[in-house]
Amino acid sequence: MDKITFGFIIFISIICIPYARAEDDEEKLSIHGFLQANYSVRTGNPDTGSLKNGDFLSGEERVQLEIARRGQDDEAGLFLKTDLFHNALEAETDLELREAYLDLKLAPVNLRLGRQIVTWGIADFLFINDTSPKDWQAFFSGRPLEYMKIGMDCLKVDFKGEAVSAEMLVIPPAFQPDRLPSPDGFFFYNPMSGISQNQEIPERDKDNTEFAFRLYRNIAQTDVALYMYKGFFRSPAMQPNTLPVPTLITLNYPKLNVYGLSAQRNMLQGVVGLEAGYYDSRNDRDGADSFIPNSQTRMLLGYQRQLWSDCTLWLQYYGEYMHQYGDYENNLIPGFPKQDRLRRVATARLMHFFNYQTWQVSLLAFYGFDEDDYTMISEVKYQVNDKSWIALGLNLFGGKEDTTSLGQFEKNDNSYLTMRYNF
Repeated sequence: MDKITFGFIIFISIICIPYARAEDDEEKLSIHGFLQANYSVRTGNPDTGSLKNGDFLSGEERVQLEIARRGQDDEAGLFLKTDLFHNALEAETDLELREAYLDLKLAPVNLRLGRQIVTWGIADFLFINDTSPKDWQAFFSGRPLEYMKIGMDCLKVDFKGEAVSAEMLVIPPAFQPDRLPSPDGFFFYNPMSGISQNQEIPERDKDNTEFAFRLYRNIAQTDVALYMYKGFFRSPAMQPNTLPVPTLITLNYPKLNVYGLSAQRNMLQGVVGLEAGYYDSRNDRDGADSFIPNSQTRMLLGYQRQLWSDCTLWLQYYGEYMHQYGDYENNLIPGFPKQDRLRRVATARLMHFFNYQTWQVSLLAFYGFDEDDYTMISEVKYQVNDKSWIALGLNLFGGKEDTTSLGQFEKNDNSYLTMRYNF
């Protein structure tokens, strides 16, 4: 744990607490947080002797502190959200800075500088134009869904105009990859298991600065947005040092451009959305390197509707189309599973409240038509009082093959328990 950072946060907290009770119209300060315990255990009976964490996928206690302060007329402000947690599986305590940024309003432009969580696009747990880093280990192991998103250190410029509004992100070259399931706690397919690996993060060179743009406005009662991103794939590619028998695998992050659009409007007694994006794999545009992802077109059609009071349904149909597929087939390494040219996935999410919204039952399901695999996350949540809740959930995985996107996690079925007290 970074003791200096932690000490600084505690110091700021102590300084701010006296102001929390002051009735000052010119200074607005709020302090919130929670105490949380979260544990996840495997429900099947696979042999876990090869896994460091055995039958457990997660086990932690966490304290979150959130401080927000606004100046006079809301022209400037600061926001801090940080977690101090104890990882029982690793027997260690650490600090995670979730968000920490400064706001400055210079109408019609707003500036936000620091670590922040940015969500773009209209998709629900399927990401096309949202290229920010994700925590897939948290998602698959039963941590609250808010922990799927990871903060980025960046400058966000937000322009509000009458004809069109825009956002720009400038992300300095301190690359943040996705957090993928760890071999300490998860079974998953690895075509090069047993071979030494190292990781190659993009260098901290100004040429590796990431940029993202979003233009948006309402046209004919439809929310329309255009997107552009210049950066890197956030999930690694595997590069062997030699073939056919490598002795070292390098995990690197190829260069990527994304060009996309989204549209969303009220219709069919609900909300209909369309999102699409072209993934330009800049390191391998001709598809000749089987160890670098090919360029793709990604598409999504979504529908959301309140079925009745306290019950909401989300449906999505998603597709990934691989370009230069013939070159991909010709250069595929023998023994590696072949991907389909088109990968289609459907999702359904149902949320229902009972007994004056003190009970919440939810289901999130993914099904891959071409890979014939699935995952389902079901949860029952009870709101004990205004400050406390408890949730019990189940993650199920399956598939025809153990090499597909979701089927590879079949041995990781788990149940989880989360308790939280807000203050």
